[in-house]
Amino acid sequence: MLKGFKSSPVRAASKASEAERWFQALLDAAPDAMVVVDQDGKIVLVNTQTEKLFEYEREEILGLDVEVLMPERLREQHRLDRKGFFAQPHARPMGAGLELFGLRKGGTEFPVEVSLSPVKTKDGVLVTSAIRDVSERKLVEESRLRLAAIVESSDDAVYSKTLDGVIVSWNAGAQQSYGYTQAEAVGKPINILVPPELREEQNKILERLRAGERIEHYETVRVTKAGRRINISLSLSPIKDSTGTMLGICGIARDITERRQAEEALRENEQRLRLATQAGRMYSFEWDVRTGVVVRSPEYVTVLGATEHSRSTHPLFVDKIHPDDRPKFTGTIAELTPDNPTGIVMFRVKTDDGALLWLRSSGRGIFDDQGRLQRVIGMVADVTDLKRAEEALRASEGRLRLAQQTARIGTFERDVRTGRITWAEGLESLYGLPLGGVDGQTLAFFKALIHPADRERVADIIETALKTGQPTEAEWRAVWPDGSVHWIAARWQVLMDDSGEPSRVVGVNMDITERKLAEQSLAEMTRTLIESQEQERSRIGRELHDDINQRLAMLGVELEQPLDPSEFQSRVRRFQDELRQISADVQALSHDLHSTKLEYLGVIAGMKSWCREFAERQKMEVDFKSEVRSALPLDVGRPLFRVLQEALHNSFKHSGVKRIEVKLREDSGEIHLIISDLGRGFDIEAAFQGKGLGLTSMRERVRLVKGTIEIQTRPMGGTTIHIRVPLASEDKEQRAAG
Repeated sequence: MLKGFKSSPVRAASKASEAERWFQALLDAAPDAMVVVDQDGKIVLVNTQTEKLFEYEREEILGLDVEVLMPERLREQHRLDRKGFFAQPHARPMGAGLELFGLRKGGTEFPVEVSLSPVKTKDGVLVTSAIRDVSERKLVEESRLRLAAIVESSDDAVYSKTLDGVIVSWNAGAQQSYGYTQAEAVGKPINILVPPELREEQNKILERLRAGERIEHYETVRVTKAGRRINISLSLSPIKDSTGTMLGICGIARDITERRQAEEALRENEQRLRLATQAGRMYSFEWDVRTGVVVRSPEYVTVLGATEHSRSTHPLFVDKIHPDDRPKFTGTIAELTPDNPTGIVMFRVKTDDGALLWLRSSGRGIFDDQGRLQRVIGMVADVTDLKRAEEALRASEGRLRLAQQTARIGTFERDVRTGRITWAEGLESLYGLPLGGVDGQTLAFFKALIHPADRERVADIIETALKTGQPTEAEWRAVWPDGSVHWIAARWQVLMDDSGEPSRVVGVNMDITERKLAEQSLAEMTRTLIESQEQERSRIGRELHDDINQRLAMLGVELEQPLDPSEFQSRVRRFQDELRQISADVQALSHDLHSTKLEYLGVIAGMKSWCREFAERQKMEVDFKSEVRSALPLDVGRPLFRVLQEALHNSFKHSGVKRIEVKLREDSGEIHLIISDLGRGFDIEAAFQGKGLGLTSMRERVRLVKGTIEIQTRPMGGTTIHIRVPLASEDKEQRAAG
């Protein structure tokens, strides 16, 4: 392919090969894809970038038509263009204004730029094509064009400027807002738009932007080419390059003059309306800020009962204001601005006769072109009666709210004609609803909150109340969104209109869930207590009938048997032993019902004696230990004794062991009773929810002496019951005295 190597054939071949390698290396070093094509359009040489760009190995495309690297739709036209080019070969640079596309091996198209360079060789003309992927550049250009179209079509003024404030770009919206054409504005300082008195403001804005800040919706004033002042909402942000270096500033300004004028007109109308509708004791005033003179209408004397002339000064009036209200009064004046010229303040003044009045002042500030306050005009009204009524109402509402919250009461009102229901604050919580979740709802919505079993009954009561107009009371269950059920007690009154038809219903609801639960709990406890009493009576009856009575009957039978004189002594002794055993069993039974040993022996000795007797009867071991050295009062000892009895009976029945430990000790003004075994254990929750009264009576007995009971148990891990009972102060003193 390359000419000029003609020494010896071997040497020439070597040099030619070296030149080709050198040429190949030169192509591979090129940043673009390089494709060399012969006059037949065959690919004769490619570089590494071509392989990467088109995803072919070079061996795959060498010798193929160059059209393999372009979409199918373009190939026929390219063959014709190629023949024409080879007929008149010439260099063509990149970016020649042609829309060209490449085709990768995988079938994806992408935009390219191609430069052509013909080379004459001994084999004919070869064309070297440099191919560049311009996909990213195309996307950037398209994005830039879209943004430019958006900016140009915007009604807002969009412009950019340098960090020194020189205008660089200017859209049609900016020309419409400010009157300057693009040619007139570009290259000029941004200060051509800024009023003289706001130049310092503009400098501060530039400083903030240079520091990297953004400014959004900043309302200010600008000047048009014609000198007209307009109100604008300004948003500014820095323009940065890819490295984060700030290049300039982009600004968007919206003309809000009409909006501000409308707002100003609205405020003036509202002010005139407020001033016009002032009623009662009031007067007008005008305060000249420069001279301090305040001129008041003649009603000033009527309102304040003053005797001085209606013409006074501002400092004299401020002196009459209550010291606690002066900061609020002067602060309201200080807040007046051209953009916010009106102010309302309530304050107290002291009249000449010493009375304290509440006044409401509504004023409007008048400003000059420089924004300085010149005058304030307005009205002052005596609102003393109103303030007193408001304070009384707030106090009353506060008391009512507190009472309702404490009693969980809520009020409601229903418009019978529209069906709309209004619930006062607090009533929603009685039905588990969020605040405001019922306002505007109808009776159907309310009925859906009622328990299905109560719904029909409540609907009948509501309907009857509408017909009779009589005060009505009812109770029902409400189902909360979480599924829980709560009891509600309600009382309401139907109000009739002039024609005697129901118009409104007003009433209250009260949460009585706790009361209902207490009633249910009391009823359940009463039932369980009665059952327990019956069971105890049955047990005593069985003890007397099945044991004591049977044994006595057996003795009677034996006494009726013929008596052998030789057996007289032995039979009498046997009868005596049996009678003593029956007497002991009857005594033990009576002790279970009412132990007199506590009174005769004392609490500790009585408990120890009962434990010994219980162990003997049940043929088990009860290890009783006491570290209490002085006597316990009966009001403490009796509940502890009953708890001990219940605990030992439960352990004997359910633990499955034959040994129980009982410890009694005194510590820090408390008596501790600890009963433990190593038996089966039990489920505490299931035991408390069961039908028996054992654990419940233990807990209630301990609670009555202000004590606590703690039960630790687990299946096959034993049970420990720990009771703590505090000693009263007088008990402590008596025990300390011995």
